Formats: sequence, C-alpha cells, structure tokens
Amino acid sequence: MKIAFIGGGNMATAMIGGLVQQGFSAQAVYVVEPAADKRAQLQAEFGVQTVALEDALPETDVVVLAVKPQQLADVARARAAELAGRLVISIAAGIRMADLDRWLGGAARLVRVMPNTPALVRAGISGAWLGPKASEADKAAADRILQSTGQVVWVAEEDQIDAVTAISGSGPAYVFYFMESLTQAGEQLGLDAATARQLAYATFDGAIKLALGSTDDAATLREKVTSKGGTTAAALNRMAELGVQAAIKAGAAAAQARAVELADELGQN
Repeated sequence: MKIAFIGGGNMATAMIGGLVQQGFSAQAVYVVEPAADKRAQLQAEFGVQTVALEDALPETDVVVLAVKPQQLADVARARAAELAGRLVISIAAGIRMADLDRWLGGAARLVRVMPNTPALVRAGISGAWLGPKASEADKAAADRILQSTGQVVWVAEEDQIDAVTAISGSGPAYVFYFMESLTQAGEQLGLDAATARQLAYATFDGAIKLALGSTDDAATLREKVTSKGGTTAAALNRMAELGVQAAIKAGAAAAQARAVELADELGQN
C-alpha cells in the first residue's frame, strides 16, 4: 500500500511517524508539502519521499488530506482529477463528506476522520466514518493507517462525528483544564508550584491507568474511593453544589453545536 499525505503538519507527521515505527516502508509514503524546510525535515526524520505543492501527485492507493479545513476546498478542487478512484481519508475538522465529495467531483472513495492531539505521542483516538462509496477493504486500509497514532472508533452515522469532536476531539483541552485547575488548587493550599503540578499530573496518570485496567465503570470507581463523610465526599459534594458535572455536559454540547455551525460555514465554499 502506497500512501500520500497532502499537508505535512503535526497530525500528518504523527501518522507518518507511527506508520514508520510499525514497520511500514518509508519509501511507500509521499508527502505533498509547500514548505521546503518542512519537506527536508520529513525526509531527514522518516526517510519518506516529499513532493512540492505544484508537482503532480504520485500514484498511490490512499491519499490523506491533512490540510487546514479552510484550505481543503481549494486543495480538493485542484487535485480532483488526480484523486479520482482513490481512497481519500480526510482528517480536516468540520468538513462534511457531501461537501468534500462535491469538491472532488464525486469520483473518490471517502473516509471522514476526527483525530485528537494525543496522536502526537501515539496515544490518540480517532472517530471515523466510512463513506457510501468506500468498501470494507477501504475501511481496513484506513483502520491500519489510523491505528498508527492510537485507537480507532467507527461510527454508524456521519453526524456522530460531531459528537466525537465534542468528546475526544476537544476533550484533551477539558482534561488539561482540570489538570490546570487542580494544580492551581494545590498552590492555593500552600504547595509550591512544582509539587502541586507533580501531584496533579501523577494523579491523572494513575487514575487513567487504574480505570483502563478495571472492569468497573467510572461511576463505580468513584464510589469505591469515596468514603461517607470523608474528604473525597466533601470535595465531590461541593463540586455537585457548584454544578461541575452539569457544566462539563453543557460544555460538550456547546462543542458539538459549534462543530455543526463550522461544517455549515465551511460547506458554503
């Protein structure tokens, strides 16, 4: 399988690094990238082949569209003839498949993907939707590529990608926000900044490992560490009074609504 990436930014770099790390041949990977210094960096780091933006796209089985959402319409229209008949994976946020299909002239087999930033350390999770023109073989090929940066979840309907965006796409920022707040709380309670940060970050790391290694759901795990009348109960009761859980759910709903708005805006191109 030969793969071409159009765009050599952070997410494309993460996917390329994951593929090469898994034993995928670097000589079977091409990157279309306008910046000469970025092309040189990718060649030096991974041994992949690079192509300038104005050059023809090499013959490949799969093309990953990894440009900014605002650039995708122009890129797709310019490359439509070259992409005809190929499997095209779009990781551009907020671009609906119908719009991408229109820009490409309806001749490509499409997969729409919402990755997240932990992909940069091979710990990401991507939500993916298989287009109606793509086959099960296409799904398997896309799955192999996406697994280079972490886990993959396939959704049944395209509009569920907006929910994926709200939970895992934007989700790392929610986690960082909680970590930031817990660190600040430690400082307010008298800890020095370095100690507060170490305690907060290690607590998140340990809790995640505990949860992933357990058959219990998060609610049950929470109950197990919450003694009646204890310190944990006092903290959780206060958070409940302040509506922390409701705020998290409302925040995710706002992210989903904004994802829909962005898709409407970008689709007008």
